[in-house]
Amino acid sequence: MIGFLLGEALRDLRRAGRVAASAIVLISLSLVAVGAFWVLSFNLGRAVTEWRERVRVIVYLRREVPPAEVPALLRRVAALPDVASARYVSKAEALASLKRVLGKDAAVAEQLPSNPLPASIEVTPTAAGATPGAAHALIERLASLPEAEEVAGGVEWVERLAQWQRLLATIGLGIGGVLALAAILTVTTSTTLVLHFRREETEIMRLVGAPEIAVRLPLLLQGLVQGLVGAGLALAVLLAGHRLAAPRLEPLINLTVGLPSLDFLTPPAMLTILCAGAVLGAFGGMLARGRRAAT
Repeated sequence: MIGFLLGEALRDLRRAGRVAASAIVLISLSLVAVGAFWVLSFNLGRAVTEWRERVRVIVYLRREVPPAEVPALLRRVAALPDVASARYVSKAEALASLKRVLGKDAAVAEQLPSNPLPASIEVTPTAAGATPGAAHALIERLASLPEAEEVAGGVEWVERLAQWQRLLATIGLGIGGVLALAAILTVTTSTTLVLHFRREETEIMRLVGAPEIAVRLPLLLQGLVQGLVGAGLALAVLLAGHRLAAPRLEPLINLTVGLPSLDFLTPPAMLTILCAGAVLGAFGGMLARGRRAAT
């Protein structure tokens, strides 16, 4: 029975011709748009997660703390809300870090008459403390320490990355939604065209007592097949585009946001795209069936 119904659905697709092909192309385009923005949003989300884990708040101290007083100071800082850990950085350690950053130009730092760098405390906030509101509150608490001269945090640009991630997801859903609506209408049109071709055949099937599922299910299967083919094409286009673009974009992405690789969609995400294509196609087929049933 299922084999017969699938055969009828495929035969109906051939009857619909260019209209069915147009529906497949529109489903594919809508899912390519959603998938492309999904890939970008997914990788930006990875960058946001990694950089939130690297966020540090630096407390520059008025003076270098004597070694005997450092443990007590660190305990006071670590006891503050939203602080995961705290590490003391002496003036000498700060200068050594600067020399490592300068590399071959480290001789410039050695020519300084004295060490101008302040001692500091490197504070690692908790995950909750790495959000903008909590980070600002943490910075205010750290600035109120009597030993603090200045406090600097690096949360704002991480949140800008998160805003870009949300914007890309919204744009992708918007473009994909418009194209998906066009795809549904085209699937409906192609299925309605098949209904017109099969009008006499359908009436004969009803007259000889064929079950209603045998009459209507091929319409649903026709849309389902169109959706699955469109989704498969979309995944093929996305995968080919990723393989072509990723090697060229990864150096830039590594330089700008620190991601070593541009990952493709996960298997659950690819399955979601396939299911979305099937739902789009089947929904278009159901709409056509509803029109026919109403006449």
